[in-house]
Amino acid sequence: MAVRQAVAWCYRGGSISAEPRINDRIRVPEVRLVGPSGEQVGIVPLAKALELAQEYDLDLVEVAATARPPVCKLMDYGKFKYESAMKAREARKNQAHTVIKEMKLRPKIDPHDYDTKKGHVVRFLKQGDKVKITIMFRGREQSRPELGFRLLQRLASDVEELGFIESNPKQDGRNMIMVLGPHKKKTEAMAEAREAQAARKAERQGNNTPDAAPAEKAPRLRPRRRPRPRPRHLPRRDRGGCHPGTPGSPGTPIKI
Repeated sequence: MAVRQAVAWCYRGGSISAEPRINDRIRVPEVRLVGPSGEQVGIVPLAKALELAQEYDLDLVEVAATARPPVCKLMDYGKFKYESAMKAREARKNQAHTVIKEMKLRPKIDPHDYDTKKGHVVRFLKQGDKVKITIMFRGREQSRPELGFRLLQRLASDVEELGFIESNPKQDGRNMIMVLGPHKKKTEAMAEAREAQAARKAERQGNNTPDAAPAEKAPRLRPRRRPRPRPRHLPRRDRGGCHPGTPGSPGTPIKI
């Protein structure tokens, strides 16, 4: 009956929560109780288990709902969820995903281009990734597959310290394909990269730390501003502030 109700609820658009039931959400008459330190308390009524949880200031969490009776444990549920989330985050951080990189070459590749392509392959292998090497043939080059085979063998011998031939060269239409695998695992390469990054960060911090306190800088003196030049088209004014010959100027007689 309970299964039918759950199926009907999902059909109506609801969802079943994956989190365990805690405290008042537990709907059984009795539970098998586990103490905070993992000790077995035994089968107790639900009301008694809730009373003990309230007494210890903890939560009553249902850890095994399918058992008869269900198993419940006294714990700090908030702290438990936080620690579980941190463990999952750390596991995702340390999880390694193998990635297959691809590098395409031509049978008549230039030496400088070959060195550049080989540098990319070396970088991929150091990171712990596989590398798929593809030789592309065009026109009459398809009648000379030995050129691509020699180039692949040359590349494999140049990077044999970092990787090995995981898939031997084989013809695939107009292309010839070979897969190189790294000697180091992805997790080891990630750990080494993190250590190198931490070392570079510590070195930068050490270089930025001064041995002695820097001397105080002298106050910067602002230069004196030069007076703005007077325009030549304006007439010169007398001491009284008026033009000569105007009323109120010293040279103008006053009428009584």
